Amino acid sequence: MPFYMVYWGGRGVYETTARPAPQVVEDCLGIVQLLSDGTVTRSDDYSVVPPVCNVPPGLPVQWKDVVYDTGHGLRLRMYTPTSHVRTDSGEKKKLPVLVYFHGGGFCIASFELLNFHAGALRLVGELPAVVLSADYRLAPEHRLPAAHEDAETVLSWLRGQAASSSSAADADPWLAAWADFGRVFVCGDSCGGNIAHHLTVSCGSGKIALDPARLAGCVMLWPYFGGEEKMPSEAPPPADNSSSAAMNIVLFDQMWRLALPAGSTRDHPAANPFGPESPPLDGVPFPPVLIVDPERDVLRDRIADYAARLKAMGKHVELVKFEGQDHGFFVFDPMSEASGELVRVVRLFVYGV
Repeated sequence: MPFYMVYWGGRGVYETTARPAPQVVEDCLGIVQLLSDGTVTRSDDYSVVPPVCNVPPGLPVQWKDVVYDTGHGLRLRMYTPTSHVRTDSGEKKKLPVLVYFHGGGFCIASFELLNFHAGALRLVGELPAVVLSADYRLAPEHRLPAAHEDAETVLSWLRGQAASSSSAADADPWLAAWADFGRVFVCGDSCGGNIAHHLTVSCGSGKIALDPARLAGCVMLWPYFGGEEKMPSEAPPPADNSSSAAMNIVLFDQMWRLALPAGSTRDHPAANPFGPESPPLDGVPFPPVLIVDPERDVLRDRIADYAARLKAMGKHVELVKFEGQDHGFFVFDPMSEASGELVRVVRLFVYGV
């Protein structure tokens, strides 16, 4: 146990007093620990996430990592096919741009995690599209709105790329060659879906200017929203139900405690788009929205409620339910049959708007 020393003036007497060691206040999956003195410890052991073992070798996809925010040292991974599809006249076809934000409750993960990498490979090859899979600052070291601000920086960076693409002086050569900046889609799973929502609102309200790029749509995979008032599907799992232990409301509530500003509730605008302090969305223009709602997701009622509210406001919303699937199924097994159907749904949406 650590000690500190007290010095008593001119008498030259020292006294040692025990200082209690910091205690673990929150332990999130053994990956992130918040201590009582405010410090945070992180592990790079992601064995809690089932590893991807069935990625086909030799996929016709190339990728590289790019810094989009030098101030915070934040990167994204850029993916494109390795060969162009050409028009009948021989011109190279440009591809839609999918700006993807990974899940992890705002607290864990990275685009470098093999599961997210494998999912991006499948999206690029089967849509096809240019995929920009972006990292952002994580909580609790960087509480919200840090992740939302970083996502806005990604779009500002992309706007700069679109503005430079004609001159090619400052443009990334891959984007200049492949990207159709008139078809930009924001996309994400779980908290990445939350980020996609907030980016859509920021673009529609004029907070973010994308021109000469254009936001063509929003894809939310089981978006991670919250609220103080629980919905029926958000009931805590039975204590003896180990099958629900991985992705249950207890974990989600813990991640909100770690991610939201200190002292905030789950009705904070970052968590609850319809909370008492959230801005009204009725007058905010939305592009077409695709929402995926897995049948066994504990957030399924909240996701369906979100979609119904947007529809009631006149937004163009497509809600697709995936029977028998849980929160994060595309991440846990991006090469599964269900994930293949998910990619097909996304492809139809992206190429149909």
